[in-house]
Amino acid sequence: MPGAIYSRWDGTQEIGDLSGDEVLRRLMDDLTEHGDPDQALRRLMNQGFMDSSGRDVAGLRELLDRVRQRRAQLAREAFSELQSAMSNASPEALQHAREMLSELNRLAERRRDGEDVQADFESFMDRFGDLVPGSPSNLDELLENMARQVAAARELLESLTPEQRAKLMELSEALLEGDLELRMELESLAAHLASASAGSPFLGMPLSLEPAGALISQLSDLSDLEQLLAGAPSPGALAEVDINRARELLGAEDARSLDALGQIARRLRDSGFVEQKGGRLRLTPRGLRRLGDQALSDLFTKLARYRSGQHPIGQPGTGHERAGETKPYEWGDAFNLSIERTVRNALARSGPGTPVALTPADFEVERTEALSRSATVIMLDLSLSMPMRGNFVAAKKMAMALHALISGRFPSDYLGIVGFARSAREIPFRELPDVSWDYDWGTNIQHGLVVAQKLLTHQRGTKQVIMVTDGEPTAHCPRGAAEPVFGYPPTQETVDATLVEVARCTRNGIRINTFALDATGHLRRFIEQITRLNRGKAFYTTPSTLGDYVLLDFLETKSASRRRRGRRT
Repeated sequence: MPGAIYSRWDGTQEIGDLSGDEVLRRLMDDLTEHGDPDQALRRLMNQGFMDSSGRDVAGLRELLDRVRQRRAQLAREAFSELQSAMSNASPEALQHAREMLSELNRLAERRRDGEDVQADFESFMDRFGDLVPGSPSNLDELLENMARQVAAARELLESLTPEQRAKLMELSEALLEGDLELRMELESLAAHLASASAGSPFLGMPLSLEPAGALISQLSDLSDLEQLLAGAPSPGALAEVDINRARELLGAEDARSLDALGQIARRLRDSGFVEQKGGRLRLTPRGLRRLGDQALSDLFTKLARYRSGQHPIGQPGTGHERAGETKPYEWGDAFNLSIERTVRNALARSGPGTPVALTPADFEVERTEALSRSATVIMLDLSLSMPMRGNFVAAKKMAMALHALISGRFPSDYLGIVGFARSAREIPFRELPDVSWDYDWGTNIQHGLVVAQKLLTHQRGTKQVIMVTDGEPTAHCPRGAAEPVFGYPPTQETVDATLVEVARCTRNGIRINTFALDATGHLRRFIEQITRLNRGKAFYTTPSTLGDYVLLDFLETKSASRRRRGRRT
């Protein structure tokens, strides 16, 4: 039997990881506005977030500051230890270092000449293991460790103030003054390490005195971590961080934040919501659908009476969509047999036992309903005023939510999207996340209606345009002209050209429902003209209620146009 083991929380158990679905939700507004998951993830990682257990995850900026603060602190400590050790170096310690360097150089020369020096290396470690970094198993490992420590010592120097560097160089020169043998051994070792440090004797001193080796190692690792945080080539690069080492350098909380930041890109990829293309993260079709589902879910949360997605009416019947109810079978009904209810009826008639004998009187079928097909085009204002007034994200999120609603619950319906600014164009849904506003002035409602009518021409059923805008018409496309005409304030020519298309929509049976954001007096008067001509609806709304209004109107229109077929019961 499967079991569970319970233990006291000790800080190592991670319970706050975000799922791919949760990460996508955190990115929703950024993705809606800019359509770039790579940049959206970078911004989320830079600013930090709260994980699923309610704990804060520090962002990259904050972590980078802490790494730099920790480096400065360790540099001060290393300087203090080096200064003390070099000022108080005993003759015995210097002699021990001199002997170590001399024997190490001889081993390196013999190895260079092709000799096997492993046995002598082990003897060397027995005598001088207290002066060498790490626990090398052979001479090559020892020289590699020393080369890394020389590089770390150089980084330490660069972390110090000019006054601190000058002081250490002064102490180094004082130690080497008159000690030609020690100076020569240091320079020989520098050559064996293929290091450029031979001209700076101090860089060899930590190898012999080892007063701040642990601090220097930490400084080196912090420098590497700082470079990674400051210049990570992609959001997923943080997965390369050694979390255990980060915990030693920065503490448990910052290491937890680094781990969480490194995981979120992987969670998105593992969920199938994004993929790596050309070195950047891109939304997959699955991620695009999920983004629309999340936008729809957010709206349905506020619209509790539509949360289940059902639209009950008074008269049941038969058709194409199951209604969740059953009825006794009658001649002419679609034979959508409810097995459960049919078997129950048979058992109630004849009692328990097998085999169960069925008769036509036991048959019970599921009620279904026939839905009228509808075709909708969303006209989305992409003019510069939309983001300037804070309306763009809400409008785009609404479009994604409506697409998710129609494709998931009314798959026989048609939905098209038209973006309009100085001119208009069709927007395939797969391109919607990448759509941004146009950096140009103009609100060409006339051209938007022209494109919308083309999309609806060959569609069947009820036809409607859902227009979302925050401005009156300031541009139109004259017949035969190569470029749209722009004018502000709106010219009568532009208004008339727009109303001509409204009238054409009316003759073609296309209803125009307008959702106006930040409606001024001029915009209200223009919308009143549209509603008089077209007999559509007008809604004056805000970004926070736009999606509610559009969704409610769509569902209510859908419910009103539904026709039941079948017998009454």
